[in-house]
Amino acid sequence: MIKKNSIKFFETLLKTSSPSGYEEEAAAAFRDYLGNFCDNVKTDVMGNTVGVLNEGAEMKVMLAGHYDEIGFQVVHISEDGFIYFRPNGGIDKLNVPSSEVMILNEHGKVPGVIGKKPIHLLSPKERDKAPELDDMWIDIGVESKAEAEKLVCIGDPVANRVNVQFMGKNRIVSKGMDDKVGAFIVAETMRELSKRQLNVAVYGVGTVQEEVGLRGATTSSFGINPDVGFAIDVGFATDVPDVPKKKLGDIALGNGPELTRSADNNVVLGRFMRKLAKQKKLTYQESAAHRASGGTDTAKIQLTRTGVATALISIPNRYMHSQVEMCDLRDIEGAIKILTETIAALKGNESFIPGID
Repeated sequence: MIKKNSIKFFETLLKTSSPSGYEEEAAAAFRDYLGNFCDNVKTDVMGNTVGVLNEGAEMKVMLAGHYDEIGFQVVHISEDGFIYFRPNGGIDKLNVPSSEVMILNEHGKVPGVIGKKPIHLLSPKERDKAPELDDMWIDIGVESKAEAEKLVCIGDPVANRVNVQFMGKNRIVSKGMDDKVGAFIVAETMRELSKRQLNVAVYGVGTVQEEVGLRGATTSSFGINPDVGFAIDVGFATDVPDVPKKKLGDIALGNGPELTRSADNNVVLGRFMRKLAKQKKLTYQESAAHRASGGTDTAKIQLTRTGVATALISIPNRYMHSQVEMCDLRDIEGAIKILTETIAALKGNESFIPGID
């Protein structure tokens, strides 16, 4: 399985607080780790971090996993010192009440809890519907607006509290698994590739602001101008009750990473990757993706400049966009192996033009 030092880094990354647009903490952890084995590492003005191997090679390969996470943002402080907020990314309001959070600012991290009216005080009509975010607040334990303003400013980002834990033999649960698991796989693939003789230049990127519009992938891929791009993200596990396999496929934790087929996945690159996986006897699951049009950072990388041959590898994830996202270490390890073998096998002169491979 994945080495102890790597797991330690994974835990460190998961314990960072990095709501979209405020990824400094995750970028620092990612940058420090890549510095142990990449030829050079830098973080750009957006907050994307790029580690490079074999930079002088003609063919460029990009790996991307976003390390931003969903969260909130402070918009108002009441006279009683309660903090009102708005979503930053795709928030499921059913998961929000009673959450423990951290408000982030230049002074540090301010702990808080998200409150709402108790069930005893709700009218029958209110009980029958999900509470709106406008009907919730963050309580930081103060007694007045003046006291709150010494700790919190309008616009401060808010992250869910750190909660990493291992469950069973192979499962790991955390907020922000989407998509720090992808950033971890990028880093570990770069570490494995640093031991190989490469024919291509490899750029391992931790991207920002994926949850609010795929922004980091847009700028980083433009700067790198890759020939081949792999995005690593999470996908929907369907091995839980009431998730329709007939719409989303049969995807289970522990059965390997998902290799996706959709409009933003290059068919030639997909065949190349699957052939290598079969030759090396590496397990994977086939996925038609959530939408036929695709999505994730893959979409932005594909459309960079004159176009890029792209592929998405997804890690099955239970309870996506919640504080308790669950993934399996076997799927993570499988993704690292498939990416490592695929990139190491590139000679640097491949054509990924559909129909003439």
